[in-house]
Amino acid sequence: MARTTKKNKAQINKQLWDRANNSHRQRWQHLSQKGFDFYLDEQLSKEEKDQLEESGMPTFTINRVTPIIEIMKYFVTANNPKWKAVGATGDDVDTAQVHSDIADYCWYLSNGKSLYSQIALDALTKGIGYFLIDVDKDADRGMGEVRFSRLDPYDVYVDPASRDFLFRDANFIQVRKNIARTRLINMLPEFEAKIKKVSKSTDVISYSERDTELGGFSQPEDITMGISLEAEDEDIIPYYETYSKKKFPYRNVYIKVNPSPAEMDNIKEAVQKELSDFRQEIEVGLMEKQMQIEQAAQAGEIIPERAQLEIKKSQEMAAQAIKEKEMQLMSEAQDAATQVKQQIMSESDYKILESNAEAKKNILDSIKFFENRIVQTCSAGDDVFLYEYILPLNEYPIIPIPYMYTGTPFPMSAVTPLIGKQQEINKAHQIMLHNANLASNLRWMYEEGAVPEEEWEKYSSSPGALLKYRQGFATPTPILPAPINNAFYTVVQQGKSDIEYISGVPSAMMGFAQDQAETYRGLLANDEFGTRRLKAWMGSVVEPALEHIGKVFQKVSQKHYSVEKVFRIVQPEAGQSPQEQEKEVRINIQIYNDYGEAIGKFKDYASARFDVRVVAGATMPVNRWALMEEYFKWFQAGLIDDIAMIAETDIRNKKQVIERKSLYAQLQGQVSSMEDSMKDKEGTIETLERQLVQAGIKMKVGTASNEIRKDVLETEAQQKLLRGMLKVEFEKMRDQMKMDMETTKEDVAKNEQH
Repeated sequence: MARTTKKNKAQINKQLWDRANNSHRQRWQHLSQKGFDFYLDEQLSKEEKDQLEESGMPTFTINRVTPIIEIMKYFVTANNPKWKAVGATGDDVDTAQVHSDIADYCWYLSNGKSLYSQIALDALTKGIGYFLIDVDKDADRGMGEVRFSRLDPYDVYVDPASRDFLFRDANFIQVRKNIARTRLINMLPEFEAKIKKVSKSTDVISYSERDTELGGFSQPEDITMGISLEAEDEDIIPYYETYSKKKFPYRNVYIKVNPSPAEMDNIKEAVQKELSDFRQEIEVGLMEKQMQIEQAAQAGEIIPERAQLEIKKSQEMAAQAIKEKEMQLMSEAQDAATQVKQQIMSESDYKILESNAEAKKNILDSIKFFENRIVQTCSAGDDVFLYEYILPLNEYPIIPIPYMYTGTPFPMSAVTPLIGKQQEINKAHQIMLHNANLASNLRWMYEEGAVPEEEWEKYSSSPGALLKYRQGFATPTPILPAPINNAFYTVVQQGKSDIEYISGVPSAMMGFAQDQAETYRGLLANDEFGTRRLKAWMGSVVEPALEHIGKVFQKVSQKHYSVEKVFRIVQPEAGQSPQEQEKEVRINIQIYNDYGEAIGKFKDYASARFDVRVVAGATMPVNRWALMEEYFKWFQAGLIDDIAMIAETDIRNKKQVIERKSLYAQLQGQVSSMEDSMKDKEGTIETLERQLVQAGIKMKVGTASNEIRKDVLETEAQQKLLRGMLKVEFEKMRDQMKMDMETTKEDVAKNEQH
């Protein structure tokens, strides 16, 4: 198989674009562009405008598309998406908890709120929007940051054979841009020499062409000729980024990791401690053995030479036993301290590891497998190769959000089904206004030469004007317009209803007062029923796409954030101070032993294993009034207390109010407890009085009664003190809540005025 050269790779990029930019793609872009134009209220072509102007008809439009698209966009992007990470094992739980914070951090850096709104608008008006997740290598002083970004749908070309709505089965996804040469050099300064060699391309057009063959038209000329800092025109060149999937061989390697020198010192120390007991036992046994041999020699049972030989043999056996025991303990301790590490590495890295004889001894097992990797190939012009990277991803970093999936890479927008009805409404209004103009400005029929034409053109529509005509000619006759057909009014009203029916967005959702329900329940019902189609799109398309975005982000961020890093995260929330809204998240914290050696990481983000899920419905708006009504019902039913209900409100100084309420409840509980205690003591007094009277020892009754009444008086004094404290705290809380309510009313009044 012939080796693919760099020039060939650049030519392949160009060929992929030629194949992806087929007639189906061009037709889709034509229809998509038309839908986007209708959203922008560019609903008449130049030819249509010229025809209307020649006929004396108005050229205005009644745009009913934009309000519908804007309210749909709002319901989809009211809140930021939320991703939840769940650790695969207990060790990964702590790290998984910070992943959501890291995602929020990168989302904030990327201006995710506006970004998500633009991509949702692309999906609604153009049929599809695109997220791109990559690394800004220059951010954070060269340390880099993971960022979300948007791609223009018209710059993205997908494998036409793809049938997955997220294009996960595509052989390639290509980004092709027409870009000024100096701008490309500024983007990729390390490839300046190559970029300067790129020749002009005939594929770069000077205007936005929808599809002239399909009867489309051209927009006003784009800014396709770049202007350099020297105010000179410069040429535009095509730039290609092609992402493709390719299988690479990998190894799942199990490696034995021996204890470190520091760990070996600890092992030796522990072995010697355990060995000392064994050595003492052996030494005592040896002494007993020697005594027995010496006694036998003294008794004449054995000769002295035999005794010396037996003693020497016993000493050698004892030393050998101690040595074997030491070796056994060391072996067991080493085995216990030795770890088996699982590591995924490329086939080339595995061969390097295997070539090292010492490292090869520690390889216990290896399993070969193949896994997809994303290859990014970039080029400029027709044949200038720039670079190629193998990304640490098995899924494309480009994630689409289509509106109406068609089974192909060419989805339909929300505007496309509305175009016919919008044209119908425009035409009906134009005809009705034209008829009204004709009725107000009559046309006249006269014999040539019968009237002074300039005078009649100037004054024929003026109230009370006297118009003269020449003797000998017939009297000029007015030409009255035909009465407008009532069907036009029906067409307009029916067109409005049809647009709402097709889009699934009733006018009540757009805030029109005349269409609102009369009751609060009715308003909630309008929100519920009016958003069902949007919820269906969210549940079947948008949220699966967001979940896929979360998983791709996980892989990119875990690969990039591999060193110790502190994330400063701001999470504004009503009722919190600026200090409470800020928090720090640390990952990859190095752990050192007593010798200063790095022995591991706390919150090891790069190696943590966890699964990412998107929180369903997190981006949809929340009806605060309906939610507070539900909380109030739960409060009345006794399911929650007032503190829990206050926690869900947006009042200012919410935390302080909750603290005061908690203190108030605590003091009230103490007062109630003392009141119960007083009742018990009073009952005790009465019982003792009855008992003492009956026993005839009234004198002791007085003494006992005084002692108990003393306790009661002390309790009453404590009660009065607590009641005073309670009253003060209650008055403070009441005054503060009044101030909070007044402030809230002022804010609401300002918002309503705005």
